[in-house]
Amino acid sequence: MNPLNPSRFAAAVAALTALTVTGCGAATEPADTAGAAVDAPASAARTGYPLTFDNCGMRVTFQKPPRRVLILNGTSVGEVESFILLGLEKNILANAQSYGVSDDPTMIGKIKALPTGGLTMNKNFDVPAEQVLKLKPDLVVSTWSGGFDAKSGFATREQLAAAGITSLVNPVNCAMGKPEATEAERRAYRNQSINSSLEFIGLLGRVFDVQQRAFDLIRELRGRVETVRRRVAGLPAKKVLIAYPGMSMMNANDLPAVMVGGIYDDVIKAAGGVNVFAGQNSDATRTINKEQLATAEVDVLVVGLFTPQEKGDEEAAKIFAAYPHWAASKSRTYTTVSDGVYLGPLNALAVEKISKVVHPGD
Repeated sequence: MNPLNPSRFAAAVAALTALTVTGCGAATEPADTAGAAVDAPASAARTGYPLTFDNCGMRVTFQKPPRRVLILNGTSVGEVESFILLGLEKNILANAQSYGVSDDPTMIGKIKALPTGGLTMNKNFDVPAEQVLKLKPDLVVSTWSGGFDAKSGFATREQLAAAGITSLVNPVNCAMGKPEATEAERRAYRNQSINSSLEFIGLLGRVFDVQQRAFDLIRELRGRVETVRRRVAGLPAKKVLIAYPGMSMMNANDLPAVMVGGIYDDVIKAAGGVNVFAGQNSDATRTINKEQLATAEVDVLVVGLFTPQEKGDEEAAKIFAAYPHWAASKSRTYTTVSDGVYLGPLNALAVEKISKVVHPGD
């Protein structure tokens, strides 16, 4: 995913007593299950059942569209947002994902309106095995392979299958929490992108027989991103820093969590910029120190909001005061984002917001 490790991020959530956030990674689904949906035709065929495909090394079969879906937490919000944008709310039996702030403000209320099934989290901040099995869903969705780790108290995919319950991992996160991940899965995880978000939408379209809705949504979201790409094409790529002050517990040096790699770099690139720390892997979020920030060249600051209580202008002012020599500090050039830079269906919103400060008026 991403730079965020779910177990570490869960601790951050607990520390802030906040709702959960996406920290998503990326490993791509084989083309016959998801990727083909990304470049969609004008119309889509209906899904043929039984639908069988490989999901992170496990063969899964759907005899019909699932009607009792449990969406696990996994410190993600991308999966539940994808369900909502596809109009699949009625298929959700219980949802454990939520986030108190969003680049799409309407999303907050829509997520809160979903049933939770009375579920509670265990010490690892997800639904324990006994509760999952008792609820009897027909599908359990996890943002990462670790959502089915018995060592964390979660139901395994094998346990669920034995109980007649299908499981599904967001294909972009196959390698996350999977020690035996293939090299292809690990490589795809490292190379996550905006396209990874669209692939999950395409996969849901097939599983739930809403391929036309998925194709239309993918086309809209892709079109918005491409509109920005065309607008900024050929313009100087300004250096952009994405920093989440509210996630300072993610950084070993108690600094704002700086988002590096994967989908973060791709969002910035689509907006006409380049990540200040481009080329570094996700470990940078944990290891970046004050000296590195002090010597960084930052033209644009993107302040990530983690909780509803945070004020973007105040957080930007604090960061500018700490690093007054930045070009961004001198010009006061910044914007705010929340879930739009994570793996999920809101990347287009973040690209549009960031592009307006990277290349205003162009």
